[in-house]
Amino acid sequence: MSTHCDLLITNVNLATMQKDSHQAYGAIYDGCLAVKEGKILFAGKAEEQDFAPKNAIDGNHRWLTPGLIDCHTHLVYGGNRAQEFEKRLQGVSYEEISKQGGGINSTVTATRAASEQALLDSATKRARRLMLEGVTTIEVKSGYGLDLNTELRMLDVTKQLEHALPVNVVSTFLGAHTVPPEYKDASDDYVSLICDKIMPAVAAQGIASFVDVFCEGIGFSPAQSEKIFQAAARNDLKIKAHVEQLSDLKGAALAAKYHAVSVDHLEYLNPEDILALSAANTVAVMLPGAFYFLNEKQLPPINALREAGVPMAVATDLNPGSSPLASLLTAMNMACTLFKLTPEEALAGATRHGAQALALDNKGQLAAGFDADFCLWDIEHPAELSYGINLVKPDDVWIGGEHVHLHP
Repeated sequence: MSTHCDLLITNVNLATMQKDSHQAYGAIYDGCLAVKEGKILFAGKAEEQDFAPKNAIDGNHRWLTPGLIDCHTHLVYGGNRAQEFEKRLQGVSYEEISKQGGGINSTVTATRAASEQALLDSATKRARRLMLEGVTTIEVKSGYGLDLNTELRMLDVTKQLEHALPVNVVSTFLGAHTVPPEYKDASDDYVSLICDKIMPAVAAQGIASFVDVFCEGIGFSPAQSEKIFQAAARNDLKIKAHVEQLSDLKGAALAAKYHAVSVDHLEYLNPEDILALSAANTVAVMLPGAFYFLNEKQLPPINALREAGVPMAVATDLNPGSSPLASLLTAMNMACTLFKLTPEEALAGATRHGAQALALDNKGQLAAGFDADFCLWDIEHPAELSYGINLVKPDDVWIGGEHVHLHP
């Protein structure tokens, strides 16, 4: 007897990205994929099943992959920092620009001045750029408000993105992005504001899933970061952390102690601290866009992370300063060319491990029971997704089993 389904794609190759597959990319050739009620009903060899679909599509020997997941962005912000880009090219360091009132604080000024509608309009344009390349889930951080009202406004805009666009959105509260100008000489007081006032308001409104912190010399100390992690636990919010980007402050090990879902950047991560990540099942998020734009030289300890079996996600870090990059496929290429990930690792980083970095157990793989978020690509091999820059885009994208109409 035939099994009824809503959508059936046949004559297609599947890059399932299943963790337990013994095939590269979890590949299944000449397969099919069936969808019912927004979930994948079947992903495997066509001859194994008999389906009666409401809608059928001939894949024409193309490739299906899970929808791409950009697990680290700063998508909502006001203004831009093109002039700082010029300064860096003239030899001024990122830290110097920050100390001169530029950097994150210049975006804070622009974001505070922007209306909610202006923030939504600009964020929608950026999100569309990601979606054109097959991104079906986007994590978005706050952190350019650094006061109660603007942080809440940013997170509200982030929630509105999901209504404005056919895309999954995950919100992260990053009040601890930098110390705002009004607290320049009172950073501990600002940490108290985050923990005692802003974070409880975020939790009460249910507008964020994670709390993030920039644990760095130009950000927050390990002691301050720990207070924020403790406050996150009190407010039932999961933890992420920007750590070891510019120096080794042991932020990654600290975040792992508090069961962080991910630690991001990691250029200066000491290999000795990797065991803590492995023990905590914490994902290491690679952000090669920031490495590229800041012209960094210190590479993350990729081999040590690989040998320890730590999952490595790949994300754009889309932001106006250190990574104005609205292309996850380019980030995957950079992860290969700059960090020496394999194309399979890069694709896993933008699918299965990207999902794990957002605690999304139902996304990032083509397997029965997973959300029906997937892309159809006119390629001969999945390595092509990391191989070039602006060479490929998906022919079709589905989110929750619904076909998405993409346009710039």
